[in-house]
Amino acid sequence: MTTTTVRFPIDISAYKPLALDFANPVLSAEQRETLRANIQFCRDAIVFFTATGAARGVGGHTGGPYDTVPEVMILEALFRGNPDKFVPIFFDEAGHRVATQYLMAALHGELPFEQLLQYRAADSHLPGHPELGLTPGVKFSSGRLGHMWPYVNGVAMANPDKVVFCLGSDGSQQEGNDAEAARLAVAQGLNVKLIVDDNDVTIAGHPSKYLPGFSVAKTLAGHGLAIDEGDGEDLDGLYARICTAITAAGPVAVVNKRPMCVGIDGLEGSTHGHDVISVDLAVAYLEKRGQSEAVKFLKNVAKPKQSYTFLGSGTQMGSNRNVFGEAVVAVLGRMDAAERKARVMCIDSDLEGSCGLKKIHDTFPEIFVASGIMERGNLSAAAGFGMEKGKQGIFGTFSAFLEMCISEITMARLNYSNVLCHFSHSGIDDMADNTCHFGLNNFFADNGLDDGYETRLYFPADAAQMKACVEAVFHQPGLRFIFSTRSKTPNILDADGKDLHGEGYTFTPGADEVVREGTAGYIVSFGESLYRALDAVERLKEEGIDVGLINKPTLNVIDEKMLAKVGSSPMVLVVESFNRRTGLGSRFGSWLLERGYAPKFAHLGTHKEGCGGLWEQFPHQGIDPVGIIAKVKELVG
Repeated sequence: MTTTTVRFPIDISAYKPLALDFANPVLSAEQRETLRANIQFCRDAIVFFTATGAARGVGGHTGGPYDTVPEVMILEALFRGNPDKFVPIFFDEAGHRVATQYLMAALHGELPFEQLLQYRAADSHLPGHPELGLTPGVKFSSGRLGHMWPYVNGVAMANPDKVVFCLGSDGSQQEGNDAEAARLAVAQGLNVKLIVDDNDVTIAGHPSKYLPGFSVAKTLAGHGLAIDEGDGEDLDGLYARICTAITAAGPVAVVNKRPMCVGIDGLEGSTHGHDVISVDLAVAYLEKRGQSEAVKFLKNVAKPKQSYTFLGSGTQMGSNRNVFGEAVVAVLGRMDAAERKARVMCIDSDLEGSCGLKKIHDTFPEIFVASGIMERGNLSAAAGFGMEKGKQGIFGTFSAFLEMCISEITMARLNYSNVLCHFSHSGIDDMADNTCHFGLNNFFADNGLDDGYETRLYFPADAAQMKACVEAVFHQPGLRFIFSTRSKTPNILDADGKDLHGEGYTFTPGADEVVREGTAGYIVSFGESLYRALDAVERLKEEGIDVGLINKPTLNVIDEKMLAKVGSSPMVLVVESFNRRTGLGSRFGSWLLERGYAPKFAHLGTHKEGCGGLWEQFPHQGIDPVGIIAKVKELVG
């Protein structure tokens, strides 16, 4: 764990432990003043240490934890006042509100306050979502919306004599899992108290705009929960409503209305508050609060840089997740307006800015559906649109959420749907959110039978190949999955130093590509792992080990000619950032054996929980050039 000896620059003594008794739902003047002071301390601290993530370039999500401080401080005081009444854990559906968990761990003495200064940094054990067993003081793992309340129902069943709280949000309530959790909680009379931050903000917009018929309170009431809705910034009212919920039998939803980032100039009510506060706005906020030492610290945070020079790649860094949208726009632009409207529908799941779909939205809004955090339903809607021959749906979200859509993918296949799916944030590169957001199990999408409707998985290595891939597969029938990374990737160069995917390049679905020839064996790779493998190959050649490199951009189709080529060589090493248990390497060895090839074989992939940070994830998994070189040397003897 990365540690620091620098003093936390906000006065910790400003926080005063408080005990409250839910049997008395009225705050005394002294209790109210202490509560307000504690809330202000926590909000100042959250703005400060999440802003260190902005300064470091690793992000950090300020708005959610900042907003929910009042209810967290009330729960903390209630836990202290009646410890036997509650399961004293701040279960939270929104894993990106992890700053809450880290701050509470520090307040409980389980994590040094100074450690918060390393928020989201590599090897700091403070990743972008809470992970049980990784961070001292963290009591649960969370990170995928809609997954915590169903889990908390089980916790309530295991503790029938106690009250269990679950912090929710209007975003998490859009997930179908929460509808199921609500019905179970009501049916079983579970003593679960849901506290929802209903701020009308998610990543890409305002639910009141893109889901105008959706109401958190009415939806939960329809499932049978008792609802207590009010102003989340009215401290006396909030405390009274929580106390009432505690004394009520069965599940209750305390729905708290407030603007996002209330009281922060430049962010209040804005979607930008969902992610990390900018350093400039944090400095302005902290200066207004008289936190001069915190301001000084923020201004001196150094952003770590990747200093390694990768051989075999150029200096043109492309964001493939955005190039996807640009390439789709280029294809759509060649259709006339009537054809485009009749044949194509693109549906988003609140991640248009992260998946490149915003470019489609901005250019062709008439075919774009801005939808909520409802991945399963949205994918199925895209598939339903693409059921008819000649029509196709376009769908996009993070690769981590592909695991949530397996059943919908199967039904889309059985209905012969035509869907172009873009799953960004594949692999682990630049993933400070860490393990729960790793896009590792992408091969799960290829879950059909041998005689089933065609499914293709594509993972282009650079921006030029992404553009060529979209051009080649856009009009193909069937299910097509195109993967991209959160990180930018450099342009791949051929042996002569020219762009491998440059002018005149055409993407051929199903075909592997020789990036470098070799006599000692071959590395097989793809995506953002390819340029790292290429660097390893170039350095090995300099040492006299003549290893080649194959790019496999179509992941689930066997290129028989290329398989024979590498299978007849002395050594094959598959390098990927997918799950070592479920990725390409887990299949490639079988493909070789089935055809009678027996080279020395190994595969490297993601095999352990992440370390936070950005590019640091690759060396942590041993799939950086150093790890690749070591494995090749082991294989060649």
